[in-house]
Parts: sequence; C-alpha cells; structure tokens
Amino acid sequence: QEHLVASGGGSVQAGGSLRLSCSASGYIYSTNCLGWFRQAPGKEREGVAGFYWGDGSTYYADSVKGRFTVSRDKAETTLYLQMNLLKPEDTAMYYCAAVNGYISEVTCASRFRTTTYNYWGQGTQVTVSS
Repeated sequence: QEHLVASGGGSVQAGGSLRLSCSASGYIYSTNCLGWFRQAPGKEREGVAGFYWGDGSTYYADSVKGRFTVSRDKAETTLYLQMNLLKPEDTAMYYCAAVNGYISEVTCASRFRTTTYNYWGQGTQVTVSS
C-alpha cells in the first residue's frame, strides 16, 4: 500500500535542530519527485524543500536556505529534512508530498515552486519557541 508517513516533529527553542523523516514506502516505484511543505495557522501552504530522485537535485525556499537540508537514505525509501538554526517563524505543520509518475528534473523543480504535488502525507507539527 502506498502512503507517505512524516515524523520527527516536536517543540524546540530558537536555534535548535530537528530532523523530519518521510517514509515513502510504495511511492518509490511510482515517483521521482518528492518534497517537504509547511503550513502555519492562517497562512498558505508553502514549499520548504524539494528533492529529485533521479539525480539528487534539491530545491529550497529562500527562507530556509543555509539552514535546512533535504536528503534521502541509501535505500531510497526515506526522505529527510534536517532543520538547523530554527526560528519561531518556522513553526508550522510540515508535510511530505510526492508527484505522480516519473518526470523530468525541470518539471520537478516547477512542481515544487507551484506546490502542485499529487500525494500528501499526514503532517508533523514543528513548534519553535523564542
């Protein structure tokens, strides 16, 4: 059964770190484009980091560049988001998502910018206190 399971959220103080994990079991056979997104109360969902399975290309929101790193495990079944130097404005529900089908790197980058993914997992809450 295909599903995306995100975990690793929690509460930390500003400047702290968290690592989120997304188990993409099942989806690895039907997608090569995954990403992390977040949504804070009263705000629109935004892309945080994207990953192109084909060549390891990564994409980041300007607000997290230099602080967050997206990666995958060697078995290529789990997507990670390492979050360092967390700020209160990073507080949100974080979701992992996948695009249906195998697409080009250019298309993956475009889908990340427009947050147009097909499959969404349940979220994991990240709360950063000042």
